Amino acid sequence: MSGVKSTLTPGRAVIAAALLIAAGVSVPAVASSTAAPPARSGSNGPAYDRVADFYGAYVDAVTDEGSGRLGTQLRSFYLTPGLRTQLARWENRQHADGVLRAQDVPSAWKVTAGDSGAGHTWSTVRLTWGSAAHPTYTYLTVQSDLATRKISGIKPRS
Repeated sequence: MSGVKSTLTPGRAVIAAALLIAAGVSVPAVASSTAAPPARSGSNGPAYDRVADFYGAYVDAVTDEGSGRLGTQLRSFYLTPGLRTQLARWENRQHADGVLRAQDVPSAWKVTAGDSGAGHTWSTVRLTWGSAAHPTYTYLTVQSDLATRKISGIKPRS
C-alpha cells in the first residue's frame, strides 16, 4: 500500500458517477450490443425505382474523377437508344450534360413517382445545387417505358 487513504466514500462515488454522466462522458459500447448494423436493400420495383437507381449511380460516376467510361455504360444500360441519340444532339448544342441538364454535378437528387399511361410512366427528379445552407433546385420530368423500364425521355419540368 502506498499509505494514501482514499477519501471517496460510497456516497461520493455515486455523486462522482452522476456528475460524469451529466457531463456527457461516454462509456464504450459493449460488443454484444443488440442494435442492428446499418443496412440497405433493393428490389426489382417500379420504374421510378430504376430512375432513382440510375440517377444515384450516374451522379456518383460523373462526380468521381477517373470513373472512366462508367457514365457511358450507365447510359447504355438505363437509357433507350433513341434517348441516347437525342441527348447527344442536345449536348452538342448546349455543351452540357443532357442527363443532368447542366454543366455541373448536383450535390443531391430525389426521385418522385408520377403518372402512368399509354405504356409509359413519368417521374420527377429534383436535383439539388449549391450549399446545404442555401440550396437551389432544378426539376426534370423523366419518362420510362413500362415494358422495358428503360428511361426514354428527359426534359426540364415546365
